[in-house]
Amino acid sequence: MVTQISPSTKTVGFWSAVLATVFSIAYIVGQLAEWLGLLGSQGGPESSSTPLGLVLLLTPSLLLGSSFLVLTVSIHQLALPERRIWSHTAVAFATVYTVLISIVYFVQLTLVMPRLAHGQSEGIEVFLFVPFDSFLYAVDILGYSFMSVATLFAAMVFVGKGIERVVRVFLTANGLLVPFIALQMYFHPLIWIAALWAVTFPGSTWSLAILFRRAATTTGSD
Repeated sequence: MVTQISPSTKTVGFWSAVLATVFSIAYIVGQLAEWLGLLGSQGGPESSSTPLGLVLLLTPSLLLGSSFLVLTVSIHQLALPERRIWSHTAVAFATVYTVLISIVYFVQLTLVMPRLAHGQSEGIEVFLFVPFDSFLYAVDILGYSFMSVATLFAAMVFVGKGIERVVRVFLTANGLLVPFIALQMYFHPLIWIAALWAVTFPGSTWSLAILFRRAATTTGSD
């Protein structure tokens, strides 16, 4: 069960869930194109992205961070008082996720990508985003590990049936991916299990959009 929410919380929760869904799907489509070698790379999960690939992959990823954080705050507003410890913890982990991945993607889009587009990589080697073998890739998977933990805690807010149960299942499934995300630097094939994020995360956000759309609102002004 969840509590009644204000009209503004319902609106913000719904649209942040929709945007998180759109941005995640945009990233997923771009990632599939990257792995298939359609964006100029050699294909597969271990190939570095081209400047075009960086733009198409990281722009929606950067926007996803903020939309997910706002969505998590909206979940906190939706939670019953006795369950807000879980939603508040989810907000804390979502904040860390957003900060980490925003740094990674902003650096890639503003510092790395323009120089790679001009064939200039000297002096920025430490900032190159090389799958499984770079500093910023490690920061990136740390960020997504925190996202998974955030969804695991957020799942504890929803204890009802129907759409709440669907939300709980998707959020929990996404949270259980954390070891496969966090440890793939040590064992690269874990990325194939971590890739289930392409189902669990948009499934979570879209079901949350439905939940916020149906949520009962309080009367009176915000």
